[in-house]
Amino acid sequence: MQPSSQVNQRIARISAHLHPPNSQMEENPSLTPTNCRAKGGSPGFKVAILGAAGGIGQPLAMLMKMNPLVSVLHLYDVVNTPGVTADISHMDAGAVVRGFLGQQQLEAALTGMDLVIIPAGVPRKPGMTRDDLFNINAGIVKTLCEGIAKCCPKAIVNLISNPVNSTVPIAAEVFKKAGTFDPNRLLGVTMLDVVRANTFVAEVVGVDPREVDVPVVGGHAGVTILPLLSQVKPPFSFTQQEIDYLTNRIQNGGTEVVEAKAGTGSATLSMAYAAVKFADACLRGLRGDAGIVECAFVASHVTELPFFASKVRLGRSGIEEVYPLGPLNEYERAGLEKAKKELAASIEKGVSFLKK
Repeated sequence: MQPSSQVNQRIARISAHLHPPNSQMEENPSLTPTNCRAKGGSPGFKVAILGAAGGIGQPLAMLMKMNPLVSVLHLYDVVNTPGVTADISHMDAGAVVRGFLGQQQLEAALTGMDLVIIPAGVPRKPGMTRDDLFNINAGIVKTLCEGIAKCCPKAIVNLISNPVNSTVPIAAEVFKKAGTFDPNRLLGVTMLDVVRANTFVAEVVGVDPREVDVPVVGGHAGVTILPLLSQVKPPFSFTQQEIDYLTNRIQNGGTEVVEAKAGTGSATLSMAYAAVKFADACLRGLRGDAGIVECAFVASHVTELPFFASKVRLGRSGIEEVYPLGPLNEYERAGLEKAKKELAASIEKGVSFLKK
């Protein structure tokens, strides 16, 4: 028989993976979670997912647990986090997983994080536009960003919550108010538009989508999504019919999934996949890898708008360079003007939300 103290210590170490400090485990003093990283935890970065129990959050959490650059993975949500945490913590990947439930544990979830990914919010349903989501998701993003400003102001923030064209400006205003705003550390995730563009172009030209790179600029909703097919790598030539088809499908990819799911959800799996691709790029940048370039919706001087999606180079401080749009053809210039008009209204809606 082992001494009871050793048994309790071992139980406490296991429990620490499943329950954060101040959780229900503290009701029994003999099972108080130890504040330590598990033996065998991989070296790497500390990542928090806010909204980890949702349709995007769960597959996102699973994929981030598999990422070798993640050492500690914090999963936060207002419901169902204990179950998701227990499930994902059983995966034999290196990252230590800890769960956090409810507003009272938000600060514990965020303290010390290097990267915060935010998929929190309600999903789109048939007939809903991204603006229909605004009033609910805007308040959620505001609350979460206030926590980030207080607990991990130097973290890189990957914002997924829709409408991204408005929630990124909301986040920026929250950080400005708190005196912690760093435009290089706030990135709206538009990677799903790039993933779709790569896939749809590959289908048309008959190649592996992993060999295609389509820059997608502007924003993350409808006509604000502007694929630059003239800049695709490797270069392909398209007919006007193909350009119209591809542009329309890329811009309406989210609606395509919402309608196909017929009321049961939105683009959760492909969004999680795209979010992990982008998060991995951010982590490789933090590690110091060179030449990490992705598209994101960021504070920008590329156009007259204060925020815009374009290619950015990622590094140890987040964004290290925002690239210009490059040469556009007539079709893309016309699309850019349409995108800017709608994007300006969405940005203003986000900024105004904090001034009410």
